[in-house]
Amino acid sequence: MRSHEKASEAAVPDESERPKSRRQRPSFEAAFTRLEETVQKLESGGLTLDEATRLYEEGMRLARQCNELLSATEMKVTRLQTSYGQQMQMVNDDADSDDGDDADDAKN
Repeated sequence: MRSHEKASEAAVPDESERPKSRRQRPSFEAAFTRLEETVQKLESGGLTLDEATRLYEEGMRLARQCNELLSATEMKVTRLQTSYGQQMQMVNDDADSDDGDDADDAKN
């Protein structure tokens, strides 16, 4: 191996050496589509035991990934609903206090 080949290989890190933050996880839709394809391959049959095992493992990984993405989205929606509810409560409280001031002014 030539010295310039070694230098260029050293500049490009192996996939396992890259930080996890650089590896982008597929979207929910992409992972779900791959999961559906995996299930179809398993259901079609005609696979060797090794192929079926590999596909099953991939399917389980994809199912877990989809579940994690759904759970994260559910938590985000819950936080948004809670935040929106708190904001609406403050708006309602302000409106109630404004209405109370007007009623006091009308009495005087």
